[in-house]
Amino acid sequence: MKILGISAFYHDSAAALVIDGEIIAAAQEERFTRIKHDFAYPENAIAYCLGEAKCQGRDLDFVAFYDKPFLKFKRILETYLAFAPAGVFSFIKAMPLWLKQKLWIKEQIRQELDFCGKIIFPAHHESHAAAAFFPSPFKEAAFITLDGVGEYTTTSYGLGRGNGIKILEEIHFPHSLGLLYSAFTYYTGFKVNSGEYKMMGLAPYGRPVYKVLILSELLDFKKDGSFRLNMKYFNYCTGLKMINRNFEELFKGPARRPESKITQRDMDIASSAQAATEEVMLCIARYVHAKTDMKNLCLAGGVALNCVGNGRILNDGPFENIWIQPAASDAGSALGAALFTWHQYLGNKREADEKCDFQKASLLGPEFTNGQIKDFLEKNAIPHVWLTDEELPDKAADLLNDQSVIGWFQGKMEFGPRALGNRSILGDARSAQMQETINLKIKFRESFRPFAPTVLAELAPDYFELKQESPYMLLVAQVNRRICRELTKDEGNLDGLDRLQLVRSSVPAITHVDYSARVQTIKEKDNPRYYKMLKRFYEKYGCAVVINTSFNVRGEPIVCTPQDAYRCFMRTNMDYLMLGNFLLEKKEQKPLGKEKAWLREFDWD
Repeated sequence: MKILGISAFYHDSAAALVIDGEIIAAAQEERFTRIKHDFAYPENAIAYCLGEAKCQGRDLDFVAFYDKPFLKFKRILETYLAFAPAGVFSFIKAMPLWLKQKLWIKEQIRQELDFCGKIIFPAHHESHAAAAFFPSPFKEAAFITLDGVGEYTTTSYGLGRGNGIKILEEIHFPHSLGLLYSAFTYYTGFKVNSGEYKMMGLAPYGRPVYKVLILSELLDFKKDGSFRLNMKYFNYCTGLKMINRNFEELFKGPARRPESKITQRDMDIASSAQAATEEVMLCIARYVHAKTDMKNLCLAGGVALNCVGNGRILNDGPFENIWIQPAASDAGSALGAALFTWHQYLGNKREADEKCDFQKASLLGPEFTNGQIKDFLEKNAIPHVWLTDEELPDKAADLLNDQSVIGWFQGKMEFGPRALGNRSILGDARSAQMQETINLKIKFRESFRPFAPTVLAELAPDYFELKQESPYMLLVAQVNRRICRELTKDEGNLDGLDRLQLVRSSVPAITHVDYSARVQTIKEKDNPRYYKMLKRFYEKYGCAVVINTSFNVRGEPIVCTPQDAYRCFMRTNMDYLMLGNFLLEKKEQKPLGKEKAWLREFDWD
């Protein structure tokens, strides 16, 4: 039985295919269109998923859409009516897209896919909950979903047992932890629905001096984790901005202009918003544990990408184990909708063993053979060297030790926002200069942004204070004190970005200013080639950690095809590119002139 899941029309459109309960393929539309956070109908992602199963739309048994469009439209109309005449310009801007496209998703699915079967519409947070629980390794677990807003729900919790999920309590729009965080993302000068992780990375440079103000003025926050926002300060119900003048007066200044200088005040704002968010997340987790008495917790929704908050729940919360959907935002809801249909709607059994999840390391996207890569390289006369499977790990380890930066393109593309070792840029974590080098000369992004490490799972305790494995890079942990360096008094008195250059550990490139790191643990069974490379690096040079950042530049989605990878490689200061078994050295490449700016189109066949 073939079930296609679709998410679209808000942000991070995606498609996922489940056959007889097994996850076969999943991908975000942005990877194909090269439009970051693309919200369009995911025709390319759908085509990829169907291609993996060698089927057509008419062969599908069910299609599942990730929310209820008419219910969401009802909420939007009710909101505008409640605040009328305020918001008229926002209303005029929003309505054409709804009336022309969003309300007609069923007709579009039938037409695009030539599909005459049943279309299922789980609620938005049911899709999140299904994406959280059904791929998890747990037989039973509590779940929490947190995001901006679905139809009405912004926060929910419930129970997953066997092949069923049940939502027990909800918080409704306009009261939203995700929208609160996005309001501060806007206020600190970053793009909403895109720059939240930038604010999270900026937070450790500041002090949470505004935390009490946030929790007293912006939030009516209860011990059971429930909350209400003081809508006096927000404009997202009716306007085109997240906040209003009252918000700016409360924090004694206007929002930071994008790309302007980041001040200590901006850092303090980010720190305060992050601290308040963590407190709410932790309080909700404690309440859910008290109500459900579960030892396991599953998380999904955009707020579940807040890996610092996730780390707090794991370290300071009452649950023994947590599992977070790697594609926690709306992209993952395409998968959730498909699994909801298989397990909840159709009642099919689910066999979990408490050890291994069903996400297949989230390596669910397109893969390219060495034959396809060779054809691409030869058609475009690109200089390259062939490496055997035995030579490749050794060569990569040597290049990393020589302080080279490597574009690493292998196997299936990751599903979700994190590069997990198949579409990655790699560097030596021992280098004090590597963090700045990759940020400014390769990623072309803000210098304060931290880098995540990949560590051999069996050696993770030597480097990080981590309670459980973190295969999806969604948990922040402290760097092990044994490898940390204590700062001098003068160094400890530095403020803001002046703290950036200080060496804090034996792996300074991945040690953030608060001695934390967003960790990915890797096992051989999950990603053999990536594991073998890192294992060889450890055997030869004594370090089981490398920098792993996503293979893209600022403002661009993670690369999908060899063509994307080569273009990114040539437009940055990366030293080497490993495309499958092919090694490309930058100094041997011809400049990527205008006539070759887009290269020869990649042959998908």
